[in-house]
Amino acid sequence: MFKTLQTESTTLRAPLQTLTMPAERASAKRGQALPQGISLAGVQQNELLRALPQAELERLIPDLELVAMPVGKHLYDFGEKVEYSYFPTTAIVSLQYVNEDGITTEIAVVGREGVAGVTMYKGERASNTAVVQGAGYGYRMRTDTLRELFGEGGMLAQQLMRYTSCLFAQLAQNVVSSRHSSIEQKLCRWLLERIDRSPSLELKVTQELIANLLGVRRESITAAAGKLQAEGLIQCRRGMVVVLDRAGLERCAGACYFAARGALAQMAAH
Repeated sequence: MFKTLQTESTTLRAPLQTLTMPAERASAKRGQALPQGISLAGVQQNELLRALPQAELERLIPDLELVAMPVGKHLYDFGEKVEYSYFPTTAIVSLQYVNEDGITTEIAVVGREGVAGVTMYKGERASNTAVVQGAGYGYRMRTDTLRELFGEGGMLAQQLMRYTSCLFAQLAQNVVSSRHSSIEQKLCRWLLERIDRSPSLELKVTQELIANLLGVRRESITAAAGKLQAEGLIQCRRGMVVVLDRAGLERCAGACYFAARGALAQMAAH
C-alpha cells in the first residue's frame, strides 16, 4: 500500500494546542464538553474547516473526533452505510470503485483540502470505497450530525457544496484522462495529486499499486516511470518514488491535472 514518508521535522503528531471554549458555549452544544485532544489549530489543518468563520468552527468542535488514519484502513466500503465523515489533516484518502470482477479503479483522491464520506440523506449507502493511502491524522464526525449541520446553512453548507463540485470536477477529469491521456501523463498526474496533499516529495508506493489504481498494466507503468527517471523528473527506488522536478511533471501531466487543480483553487478563493 501507499503512504507518505515523513522526515524528522514532519513526523506526524497529534495537535498540541488546546482550544479553550466558554463553558456556556460548550454545554449548550448537545450538553458536551470540549473533547480532549481537540484543538483549533489542529482542526484548521483541514482547509475546508479552516475556511469557516471561527464562531462557526467552534460550534463544530464538540462533534469532531481526532483519529489516526493508518495506511490501508478502509473508512467505508461500497454499499455500506456511511457512519462517519472524515476531514483529513495529514492523511491521504483514495476513493475507489471495485467492479464485479474485483478490479479496482481510483476515481478521486482526498487530502487536507476536503472531506470523505459526505451523505445527503439518512441511511445512504456508499457509492465508492474509501481507503487510506497516506498515513496521518484527521477528524471524523458522524454523518447524521454533519447532515444536520448542513441543513442549518451557513458557511459549512457552502463549503461542502463547493467541495462536492470539486470532486465532480476531479471525477470528470479522471474520465477524460482515462480515454485521452498517455500513460506518462496519467502517472505524472497521479504523482502530483499525492505531492499536492503531502509535506514530502518522497512517496512510498509500488508500481503495481499505481497500475491497479490507474487501470493499466504494470509493465506500462514501469516503462513510463523509467522514461520519467531518464528525463530527471523522478527517482525510482525499491518501493519508492522521489519527485525531483515538480515543474517537469506539471509540463508532462497535461490539461486534466490543471483543470482539477483549478477547481480547488477556485474553492479556496471563496
